[in-house]
Amino acid sequence: MRIDLHTHSTASDGTDTPAELVRNAAAAGLDVVALTDHDTTRGHAEAIAALPEGLTLITGAELSCRIDGVGLHMLAYLFDPDEPELAAERELVRDDRVPRARAMVGKLQDLGVPVTWEQVARIAGDGSVGRPHVAEALVELGVVPDVSGAFTPQWLADGGRAYVQKHELDPFDAIRLVKAAGGVTVFAHPLAVKRGEVVPEAAIARLAEAGLDGIEVDHMDHDEATRARLRGLAKELGLLTTGSSDYHGTRKTCVLGEYTTDPEIYGEITRRATGAFPVPGTGGPA
Repeated sequence: MRIDLHTHSTASDGTDTPAELVRNAAAAGLDVVALTDHDTTRGHAEAIAALPEGLTLITGAELSCRIDGVGLHMLAYLFDPDEPELAAERELVRDDRVPRARAMVGKLQDLGVPVTWEQVARIAGDGSVGRPHVAEALVELGVVPDVSGAFTPQWLADGGRAYVQKHELDPFDAIRLVKAAGGVTVFAHPLAVKRGEVVPEAAIARLAEAGLDGIEVDHMDHDEATRARLRGLAKELGLLTTGSSDYHGTRKTCVLGEYTTDPEIYGEITRRATGAFPVPGTGGPA
């Protein structure tokens, strides 16, 4: 089985619609794909309706969190999307995205960059606006060569010149809320140092004690030494280890199935989940 547990669609900051994403996942030879848009489940219904036969969908979301001043992303799988407390927190995060993006545009303008809110809104479309949309505007303007080039201290990285903080969950609350909604939590790309400051291993141990299920190990932003370090940490803390592409369509260079999750780990994730269940494809519209 080929299992990719971290992808994004136009419901947040990917470039594939949810329907296109599941069709592309099937074409890439995947057996299982998780749709984990940032702080939203809005793309799930479209993905399910288009799900090709032979492909299983894991519903999820990537939750924006912060601990001790450091941002982190928490992948949440197979939770009940209608659980009211978790739904309310996701809404708070989403509602803060527009004023945050507008503030980043203002900071960039103060730095002499001729970006406009209208440009960023056009790029975001119906998705939950975020830094990648602002980054793509910088690419369009020729300020940076690619989206990754915008995530530096000079521009949009945490603490960067045009960075603006948004409402984010405490990760301990995120774990509690996801578990209460019957879901499973995996810390996304925990040691992706190229993105900025990362959470120390002592904090990961505290999250494990609080009920964190796993950590994402095989990821494009982790080199071989980092992956080995994370596998050792996971073994020490009793955490599951996953692998994922973090696919964003054309917005990033990664491809579907570039990194995958072991079928036994996938089986354990689905065993632990009680809020929702994997959705088998029955042959959506072409």
